[in-house]
Amino acid sequence: QVQLVESGGGLVQAGGSLRLSCAASGRTFSSYAMGWFRQAPGKERELVAAIRRNGGKIYYVDSVKGRFTISRDNAKNTVYLQMNSLKPEDTAVYYCAAAGLDYDLEYSRTYNYWGQGTQVTVSS
Repeated sequence: QVQLVESGGGLVQAGGSLRLSCAASGRTFSSYAMGWFRQAPGKERELVAAIRRNGGKIYYVDSVKGRFTISRDNAKNTVYLQMNSLKPEDTAVYYCAAAGLDYDLEYSRTYNYWGQGTQVTVSS
C-alpha cells in the first residue's frame, strides 16, 4: 500500500503561482511513477503531468506546457507540481497518483493509488 497526501492548494489570483506537494508513505516511493491529475466541476479527470520513477520522461498536457513543472525527490518521498502563470481555467481539485507501471502514464487506469486531492482556485 502507498498513502498519498497532497498539500499546497489554495486561492490565488490569475497570474500567480502555487506549489503542490504530495508526500508518499508505505512502499518504496522510487518504485512508482507519479502523476498529477485535476478535475474541475462538471468535467472529467485529466492528467496534468507525469514523471517516471527515475525522474525521466516527463509528460504534460498541452494546456499547462511552459507554465507547470513536475519534479520528484525520491529521498523525501515527495512529488511536486510547480504552477506558474495560473489561469482561472486551472481551477480544479488536484490529485496525485502513483503507478506501479512506468509507461502508459497518460491514462488514469495505469495508476494504483490516489490521494484525497487539494483544491486550487484561481480568481480572475
